[in-house]
Amino acid sequence: MLVIPVSSRRDVRRFVALPYRLHREVPQWVPPLRRDVARFFDRSHPFYVHSEAAFFAAERDGEVVARVGVHEDTVYNRVRGRRWAFFHLFEASDRESGQAVLETAAGWAMRRGLDRLVGPIGFLPGDGMGILVDGFQHPSPMPLQWHPPQYGEWLQSFGLTKETDFLSGRVKRPFEMPDALFEIADAAIAEHGFTIKTFRTRRELRRWIHHIGEVYNQAFVDNWEYRPVEPGEMRAVADVFLPIADPRLILLLMHGEDSVGFFFILPDVGEGLKKAAGRLLPLGWWHILRSARRTGLVDFLGLGVVPQFQSNGANMAIYCAVARKALDFPRYRAAELIQVEEGNTRMQRNIAALGISWNRRHRVYGRALRDR
Repeated sequence: MLVIPVSSRRDVRRFVALPYRLHREVPQWVPPLRRDVARFFDRSHPFYVHSEAAFFAAERDGEVVARVGVHEDTVYNRVRGRRWAFFHLFEASDRESGQAVLETAAGWAMRRGLDRLVGPIGFLPGDGMGILVDGFQHPSPMPLQWHPPQYGEWLQSFGLTKETDFLSGRVKRPFEMPDALFEIADAAIAEHGFTIKTFRTRRELRRWIHHIGEVYNQAFVDNWEYRPVEPGEMRAVADVFLPIADPRLILLLMHGEDSVGFFFILPDVGEGLKKAAGRLLPLGWWHILRSARRTGLVDFLGLGVVPQFQSNGANMAIYCAVARKALDFPRYRAAELIQVEEGNTRMQRNIAALGISWNRRHRVYGRALRDR
């Protein structure tokens, strides 16, 4: 077996293709678009303005059998006062090849003077975090990934231990709320002068996407996974999600001229992604857009409120504004809440009002490097 750096276009294609071979018979696996994985190799990605990454593949008998990406996020390390490396895109056909690529990633990190390997964590919010360790029977909505049970076991056998877990779950009646909550929301809007900014088109939403980034950088500062998102990075996140967005379901909470909260919701396009099998052409784009128009499921990707307003009903104002607006879209019958970190008890309390049933757990692992 040989572990090689991924450099040529052929290398990238084979790196990207591996999970399509490993998991194609698994009904719970929702294949991402190949182009969304390949974007990590594009040196014009805004992540590379400040940071660096490498990618490795293990070959056996000329076939790729494992892969991993590893990166040093200098923004994260500067803000958090750490010297961590992150790995992501881990896939392996067997324990031996999985260990080989992770040890290679660890070596890359140590040569850069980093002292801990943590992951899976991608470049930016929206890249998905963790290895699935519970809820294997459920399909994983975008941007989550389905992983076989042995992945978590292998990572532990390689000396990695739990850093934290991210929870996801199903809200069966996401837009039905008790009258008392609407009263709280209306009182908060009246007392603090909130208004709700809604959107009609993706073009209009794109013009406002930096406002969501600004709120994120204030609202998530105490979260385990936080690092500030720069404007170019927020546009990169938007490039992935806006093509399938229904802008009418995304809103900003305004206080005067200032954006102070957001709720980012997408139609679930899992069925379309399965039919597309990772490719937009020739008809993958049609399957995905058709799924977005017909699905009865939405994905709650993010809710944020700036700290100044987190304790005065702003969250309820956002929830209830979405609930009222959803009356115009009766086909949405359920929602997936995507990746709430287990230590984020405020979010868990807030979302409890919607009747959440947690059914998936993705785990982020870590291992010290200095003594190895």
